[in-house]
Amino acid sequence: MSDQVQGIHSDLDVAPGDEDEARVGPKLLGYVVGLGLAILLTATSFFVAGTDLVWQPSIPVAIVVLAIAQMGVHLVFFLHITTGADNTNNVLALAFGMLIVFLVIGGSLWIMANLNHNMLPMDQLMRMQR
Repeated sequence: MSDQVQGIHSDLDVAPGDEDEARVGPKLLGYVVGLGLAILLTATSFFVAGTDLVWQPSIPVAIVVLAIAQMGVHLVFFLHITTGADNTNNVLALAFGMLIVFLVIGGSLWIMANLNHNMLPMDQLMRMQR
C-alpha cells in the first residue's frame, strides 16, 4: 500500500517540463518553433521600424503589439508558463511580478508628471540656500 501511495506522490511531484525526460524530440520541436517565432517577430519589429511601407503614426503601436507577442512566445515556448493545474504557482508568480513592474512604472510616471507641480520655483529655492 505504501508503495502505491509513494508512486502516486512521485508522479505528482514532477516539475513542469520534466514529465517525460525520455522523449527529447517533442521538446526540441517546441524550442525550435519558439525560436522561429521569436526570430520572425524580431525581424518584423526591425522591418516595421525601418520601412516607409507602414503608416508612420502606427509604428509605435505595432512595435508594442509585436513586443507583447514576443513576450508571449518566450513565456509559452521557453519558460513553459501555461494555465494548467500543475502550473498555478508559476502563473501566480508571473502575475505578481507583472503587478510589481506596473506599480514601479506607474509610480515613476506619476512622480515625473507631478514633479514640476511639487517643486519650488527656482528663485524661492535659491533664497532658501542662502
